[in-house]
Amino acid sequence: MAENRPPGDRREHPTRFLSKWSFLGGRRRAGGRRPGEDVRAFVDLYSMRVWVVLTSFFFLSLLDAHFTLIHLMRGGEEGNVFVKGILGLGQGPFLLFKQIGIGLGAALFCILKNHPNARLGVLLALVFYQALLAYHLLLFFNLIRGSVLP
Repeated sequence: MAENRPPGDRREHPTRFLSKWSFLGGRRRAGGRRPGEDVRAFVDLYSMRVWVVLTSFFFLSLLDAHFTLIHLMRGGEEGNVFVKGILGLGQGPFLLFKQIGIGLGAALFCILKNHPNARLGVLLALVFYQALLAYHLLLFFNLIRGSVLP
């Protein structure tokens, strides 16, 4: 019985950053067969833990955008010059730019899930967004001296 395999061993080369299997339902859930091979390896399937972390990252970003708009409507000012320029285009473009940027970042973190620096980046981003949400809540409930009153 003849085999229909292409010549060469696919395991001679590391898994690519993106492949057709990244979008068409791949099978790689783990990065390697031997101990240590899963560090810095790319996979096609992602665990529920990865999806929960990245969804919470995206959700915290939505809350940040929402509270930013509330603060601006109450008379506050945006400190970031780039964001201030986008806000000049309106609320819709602001939300669109913010969520596209966060979505692309989350997708990159998802693809690089086995890379230690990406894991650290996701952790730092989650801590940052949680601190930012706490700051927004303090502003919202006027618990910070000098904050804008409604």
